Amino acid sequence: MITPPYLSPGDTIAIVATGRKVSAAEMEPAISLLTSWGLKVVTGPNLYSACDQYSGTDEDRASDLQMMLDDKSAKAILCARGGYGTVRIIDRLNFEAFCRNPKWVVGYSDATVLLSHIQGNFGIETLHATMPINFPADGSENESTRSLHDVLFGNAPSYTLAPAHLNRTGNVEAELAGGNLSILYALNGTQSEVNYDGKILFIEDLDEYLYHIDRMMMTLKRSGKLARLAGLVVGGMTKMNDNTIPFGKTAEEIVDETVAEYDYPVCFGLPAGHLDQNLALIMGRNVMLDVREDSASLTFTRNKQAMKPDGIVARLIKPVLIFVLFFLLIYLLYSLLIKP
Repeated sequence: MITPPYLSPGDTIAIVATGRKVSAAEMEPAISLLTSWGLKVVTGPNLYSACDQYSGTDEDRASDLQMMLDDKSAKAILCARGGYGTVRIIDRLNFEAFCRNPKWVVGYSDATVLLSHIQGNFGIETLHATMPINFPADGSENESTRSLHDVLFGNAPSYTLAPAHLNRTGNVEAELAGGNLSILYALNGTQSEVNYDGKILFIEDLDEYLYHIDRMMMTLKRSGKLARLAGLVVGGMTKMNDNTIPFGKTAEEIVDETVAEYDYPVCFGLPAGHLDQNLALIMGRNVMLDVREDSASLTFTRNKQAMKPDGIVARLIKPVLIFVLFFLLIYLLYSLLIKP
């Protein structure tokens, strides 16, 4: 996996809306806080546009995101909010310039479309983390924004969790993938899904009926997505709904039942997703999942930075120059000492 360059004070960070519409007042606290981190904030031209529930038309939203994917000066792209809409524009995007100059793409919920598409197709790490719509309204820091800051500026996080009664013990290191369960379900069978074989899958969701959770988990199971995991991590299952006739299980119990036949470690209760505390997760990065009887932890490895194009050229040229110099040295010695 390729790790995009980390940020430094003075770098540019972009905000675009790929789904539901936002207002300037809603974005102001995030812009203020990002500026206090020493970053230059730029926004998509259509950030405050509106078309029905969306932040502008599909063309508007795709154009804004394409602009920032192509802009070499933008070192990270924050999705303004979730909602719905990213899946409508994903096939309009060209990632060629982005792959030549990788940058952090940040978001969760509906932004899972982007995170999954990028990880699955291009092998570039992304960041499942809080979005501008969730930044504290007074412009202050909280656990979620501090977590986002730490990863963007180069830290590899490690999270220790309290035990959960449904946890299944085990220790494994593997690449992290996943995101919002409803989005992963919608991406099943498309070119935007990740191959979960041998990976640690993270899932979370919001405002779903419990039987929907069961249906989505059964779909992932029947399509073979759950059988060959290295591990499973469950984040917030927030504000779940039930029918008049109760389903009979919580969302966590549904997940536990669905994967009961598999022997990999399972961890519940990670504070990530639609929660007040939404810890940043590096999607595509190797993470050590350690689930014990009395605790659980996720520890991300430290990856080398993405090599810039000029660095790639330099790496290729260096051995060639060494070979040429060595050949010239041998030829010179031959000319002076052996050749009559």
